Amino acid sequence: MSAELTQGQSFRIERHGDIAVIIPSPEVESMHEALIQQAAQMVLAPLRDNPPSGLVIDLTQVNYFGSVFISFLLRCHMLVKKHGSEVVLAGATERVRELLHLTALDTLWALYDSRAEALEALGGSD
Repeated sequence: MSAELTQGQSFRIERHGDIAVIIPSPEVESMHEALIQQAAQMVLAPLRDNPPSGLVIDLTQVNYFGSVFISFLLRCHMLVKKHGSEVVLAGATERVRELLHLTALDTLWALYDSRAEALEALGGSD
């Protein structure tokens, strides 16, 4: 397992075998649009170079996000789907789950209570 730090640690990427885990920090809740776009480019670059067999986005540290972060999630989804892989979300708070439900994104991604459950569902291990 390796970890890469990007954009002032606003996002962290870990690899668990062929599965990638993106861990956004609470900073993403208040990041300016331009900064989150820059961070997204840095996060997506290694996924383009070495596509994972599955992607877990661990939302444990995030209580709220807006349209810019939703755009980031959709960009991750498009990139990973292009390679035939699955995206799942882990650790979403009740508030985030409600937001995902209101935007119907909870129909696009499976939601798991923990990163370990999400990794297991994708065939990896923690």
